[in-house]
Amino acid sequence: MSIPRPEHPNPQLLRQDWINLNGEWEFEIDNERCGKEKEFSKRSSLNQKITVPFCPESVLSGIHNTGFIYSVWYRKDITIPEQFKDKRAILHFGAVDYFATIYINGEKVFEHKGGYTPFSLDITDYLKPEGNYIPVCAEDDPKSPAQPSGKQSDKLDSYGCFYTRTTGIWQTVWLEFVPSVYVTSLNITPNTAAPGVLVRVLLSSAADCTISAKAYFDKRLVGQAQLAPNSMCADLYIPLSEKHLWDVGLGNLYDLEIEVLEGDSKDYIKSYFGLRDVMLKDGAFLINGKKVFGRWVLDQGFYPDGIYTAPSDDALKADIEDSMALGFNGARLHEKIFEPRFLYWADKLGYLVWGEHANWGLDHTNPQNIYSFLPEWLDAVKRDYSHPSIIGWCPFNETWDIDNRRQFDELIGMVYDVTKALDPTRPVIDTSGNFHVRTDMFDIHSYVQNRELLEEIFKDLDKGIVNETQACGRQTYNGTPFFVSEFGGTKWKMSDTDESWGYGDAPKTEEEFLDRYKGLVHALLDSKYVCAFCYTQLYDVEQEENGLMTYDREFKFDAKTIYEINTKKAAIEE
Repeated sequence: MSIPRPEHPNPQLLRQDWINLNGEWEFEIDNERCGKEKEFSKRSSLNQKITVPFCPESVLSGIHNTGFIYSVWYRKDITIPEQFKDKRAILHFGAVDYFATIYINGEKVFEHKGGYTPFSLDITDYLKPEGNYIPVCAEDDPKSPAQPSGKQSDKLDSYGCFYTRTTGIWQTVWLEFVPSVYVTSLNITPNTAAPGVLVRVLLSSAADCTISAKAYFDKRLVGQAQLAPNSMCADLYIPLSEKHLWDVGLGNLYDLEIEVLEGDSKDYIKSYFGLRDVMLKDGAFLINGKKVFGRWVLDQGFYPDGIYTAPSDDALKADIEDSMALGFNGARLHEKIFEPRFLYWADKLGYLVWGEHANWGLDHTNPQNIYSFLPEWLDAVKRDYSHPSIIGWCPFNETWDIDNRRQFDELIGMVYDVTKALDPTRPVIDTSGNFHVRTDMFDIHSYVQNRELLEEIFKDLDKGIVNETQACGRQTYNGTPFFVSEFGGTKWKMSDTDESWGYGDAPKTEEEFLDRYKGLVHALLDSKYVCAFCYTQLYDVEQEENGLMTYDREFKFDAKTIYEINTKKAAIEE
């Protein structure tokens, strides 16, 4: 049986010695949440089989249970190959929604909270010579106000812009084999002016070792550095002899090799980076010092058969290629922290993306919920910091007031401040759409369906006035670059169902749709105030039928026609 999603899940931290643990696992739903008390972790078998990394709600998992699932158990027998038995065994999970408890051979060894970020643990000391197995318990409650759940439905069925839930393991599980001193993470900061790159290497422990780094472009050695660190953290600056900028549609990537030598042991890592910078200036968004209009689209990262998990690596790449074929140069990765393989393809293809958390479901009026949000968000920023395709961060989306309770501004502001401290190289939007506390770009959401009404919103921007209902009385334009980060959403139904949902009155003909689309897009491109837009959305998701493609990724309209509309030169680019 072939292993699903067999590719290495993290191309920026790639080792040769690894084993993909995807495929068949034993599985059991434990909605009574009594499995820990009954010691499911010590069972020799569970009642069902599931295909990892697909969630039990998905078709590809083999379970396809779309009801509420509050607790699930997994079990996998593992064998450590003989050639790796003198190394440390590191167990990695790409993502488990939401609270994961990991056991090794029936013994509890680790807990992790957060449904979207990776975690790993050294399991070496828990392994036996033979007969090893991994039990996993995942507990989930998308109705909890202390749990970010994104667009996962809090009702039994999908509705509006809420969709099928995801529970448990939904990204690749793998084992890596390393020496006693090894690289735990890389943090790569490019310098386009020099040119050069700063590589921060974090080690598993302080040791008497040597770290060397080599950079290549098109297989040519273009820079190297070496040092003996005096702590678990080492900064290597690599001057580059060749300058090749990463840019829109031009995924120029340098290969990077990291080697850690301690006595006779060696840890060897393959990675990559892009040479580019991002800045905001004179109301515009700049890549490498050049004004670039953000022609972005909303991408929600859902798949008909895999829900949160793409059926293949090719499917991740295809979403980007389809978006670019429609004339978009990037996307808001919406209400979900996307997997590293998607960002890898964005890096390769020169695709601009905004990193966003799945903050919906979280009660942001309660200051205590900072503990449910911030740790996971910081893990996401640290995980994705080195991707050149990430050109901005947006921790929150539409923090509406809840039951007459206003958003807790200090929570929003604190997350903005910490994000800027962790990554000062990129712009940060505190809460997309509303209500801004501190932000580097002023953005709004508007789903009006004609050009005149859309233009009305920003016609008085030079006076500091945003003519948008949600902004009135709560926020004032702060003079930063102006971004219409959600618009359109025009319903165009391709199915026979009456349950479809979208914004506004649906056009009656394809010609009417294209006229409306052109009017909305060109209103933004023609404005001297607007530096970027984000159209809702790239493809339909379940009952929400306002995409430019169907949920099965078929173009609804002629792609060249949409491309021509989207690629008209913007006023701000001149």
